[in-house]
Amino acid sequence: MTHSLDIGGSLLLLGAGKMGGAMLEGWLALGLAPGNVAVLDPHLPAAAAAQLAEAGIAVNPSLAFLGTPAVVLLAIKPQVMEAALPSVAPLFGPDTLAVSIMAGKTIAGIAALLPPRTAIVRAMPNTPAAIGRGITAAVPNGFVTPAQKEAADALLRATGALEWIDDESLIDAVTAVSGSGPAYVFHLVEALAAAGSAAGLPADLAMRLARATVAGSGELLHRSDQPAGTLRQNVTSPGGTTAAALAVLMGEGGLASLMEKAVLAAKKRAGELAS
Repeated sequence: MTHSLDIGGSLLLLGAGKMGGAMLEGWLALGLAPGNVAVLDPHLPAAAAAQLAEAGIAVNPSLAFLGTPAVVLLAIKPQVMEAALPSVAPLFGPDTLAVSIMAGKTIAGIAALLPPRTAIVRAMPNTPAAIGRGITAAVPNGFVTPAQKEAADALLRATGALEWIDDESLIDAVTAVSGSGPAYVFHLVEALAAAGSAAGLPADLAMRLARATVAGSGELLHRSDQPAGTLRQNVTSPGGTTAAALAVLMGEGGLASLMEKAVLAAKKRAGELAS
């Protein structure tokens, strides 16, 4: 089956780091024409730049070459926004849509660096976008037309699930849960493997067991319509080994408490990046 991802014009990817690169992989896999894509990233490693160029993507072309893109995906580090956006602002036409995935940067802050009345969608994806299993939350400003929202929807949904929200103030919490969340899961694998080693398993076996357990459990959660709590209970026999472990994880100062602190810390940092 041939897929085609059409956004009604060209796309400029500003920043092709981990997240921007992951999203680009997802778009190309779903048929976004490489010839309609340009990447601006002065820090892109030579090998990555060569790979993109070989695929037919324009890498760091002149601004004159770029013309007026239909969509500009802002995937730069939040700390360089003030320096980077003015350089691409002249590319924006009246129908250009900016889609930002910069953590902590508000629509108002982005708008101040772009032409007046620019249509902006602020989004927070996560790295499983690279395999089409991401989750993104997005909020549009008042200048986004239905057609532009449809284009943003196609781009963001091409890499996984998408949740449109109306309240921009929720984005920092989204960032803390799903944007940063994959790192929490990967650290769970590291911690589980280390615990397995401490319990006497060879380190390589412990890691294989931990990786497969977390990956398989995630896929079970993905395919099941049962709540996570029910799936947990299905593994837990009264008085058994799982119950003994959960008594620790669910006890005072356990995983729920740690996770709440972690998410609040990430949310706080997202707010700091906006100021």
